[in-house]
Amino acid sequence: MRINKYSIERDIIEQLEKIEAEYHIKIILAVESGSRAWGFPSQDSDYDVRFLYCHEPDWYLSVFNKRDVIELPIDGLLDINGWDIQKALALLKQSNPALMEWLASPIQYLDVKDVIEPIRDLSQEAFLPLASCHHYLSMAKTHLKVISQCKQVNIKKYLYSLRPILCCRWVIEKGNQPPMLFSDLLSAFLPEGELLADIDELLRIKQNSNETDQVNRNPGIETFLSDEMKRLALLLPAKQMKLDNELVDQFFRKTLKNIYA
Repeated sequence: MRINKYSIERDIIEQLEKIEAEYHIKIILAVESGSRAWGFPSQDSDYDVRFLYCHEPDWYLSVFNKRDVIELPIDGLLDINGWDIQKALALLKQSNPALMEWLASPIQYLDVKDVIEPIRDLSQEAFLPLASCHHYLSMAKTHLKVISQCKQVNIKKYLYSLRPILCCRWVIEKGNQPPMLFSDLLSAFLPEGELLADIDELLRIKQNSNETDQVNRNPGIETFLSDEMKRLALLLPAKQMKLDNELVDQFFRKTLKNIYA
């Protein structure tokens, strides 16, 4: 399938503008997540667009809980949904890995920098290495379990296992948020050799195939994944304190003032 990238991007911007008008919100960040942001999309990969938004201040002054996500039905290749800034900041306090990756995505469709840059700075303070490692190891374990039960493997199952393993190693060794691009993780940790050659071949196949395509199982990759999972589980960082609630509340109020002053 040949995809017109520029046409898709125009469609994404149009959809975001419609969302702003329909929901009476201000979108402050819209990015690509998933395989496209990680650098290994298939020919027919969805565009997983994720956004952060704000309502006007009075919207938050309510006795009743309100819906804090906006989810559009999947439309062709477009999978678009977003989180309200109040929800996002609460999750930032928990060092939510998905949100951390949205803030670091290399593919941005909309970025209100004077609002988002302070949030990115806060995310560095909020980063919890132990929580991040648990997330990435759990993700790798889930995909590796599926792989172990297959005769042939969906290509992305290998990549969706390898990336979190290398992300966990990054966190343990460097103590900060891992890079989004899979290629940066490979450069940091895997030397030239058979394993890297096998992974490069997987990447080549995936970029020239469809999401459902499969390959024969690779014992070398699976051994690496299993061994690294066990090794990293013994090296987990210490638990760290979360950001103070009042600090996050103050940041929330300041963000609204910056947008609607």
